Amino acid sequence: MSEVLREALKRIDKGETIALVTVVETKGSTPRGIGAKMLVNKDGLISGTIGGGITEAKVIEEVKQALKEGKGKLLTYHLTKEKAALDEGAICGGDMKVFIDILQPKEEVLIFGAGHIAVYVSRLAKMVGFKVTVIDSRKEFANQDRFPEADEIIAEDTEKALRHLNIAPSTYIIVVTRGHLKDEEVLASVVRSNAVYIGMIGSRKKNTTVFQHLEERGISAQELKKIHAPIGIDIGAQTPEEIAVSIIAEIIQVRRKKVILEGER
Repeated sequence: MSEVLREALKRIDKGETIALVTVVETKGSTPRGIGAKMLVNKDGLISGTIGGGITEAKVIEEVKQALKEGKGKLLTYHLTKEKAALDEGAICGGDMKVFIDILQPKEEVLIFGAGHIAVYVSRLAKMVGFKVTVIDSRKEFANQDRFPEADEIIAEDTEKALRHLNIAPSTYIIVVTRGHLKDEEVLASVVRSNAVYIGMIGSRKKNTTVFQHLEERGISAQELKKIHAPIGIDIGAQTPEEIAVSIIAEIIQVRRKKVILEGER
């Protein structure tokens, strides 16, 4: 595996969206041959090269636009003798096609709590394409028998579990623990993270109490605005299955708005 691909995997694992640019066709004299690769992020920083010079600079500008749109594209460049003279390795003109592939991290749902609602949230989250991780210190609840579809089950307390987790802008956090003290503990640990979504189950009265406690712990009102509480879209849900539907519906809503906003940047 090339260094460029290793770097790509490392960045994706950290939750970064990047572009992989590959030379897919050449004719005549070009700076690099077929298969040359480079990585470009939203700021235009790169790893690897497709030849340097004016052509690479143009490709990087195209890549930044592709990252905003979230769509890959195929580009063709014709190097005249004058342009080729500005590119490393090109003696005379030629044609080069490059493909821009947008690489995005897998979206992940972290479910804190392994009770009845969590069982159905996990199933639905998996159905709509998320990686699913369940966290609960109770091994009799957090196990593969109850969550056969989960990608990972962590039977540890919140502090220990978070040492294993990478919370990125592609992470959705659902807090459905067995009580408000546990909910408060989880929220205090994740509210300042990069998660795109944080939701907590509970009545408005209970949530108000939890928020007051968090403010007393130094968490600002602005930071608390990130939390969806009560969690889920109001559809009059009552059963664990219905509540799970309302939660996943809200997450899908956030997911789709996120795609639209990224495309508008």
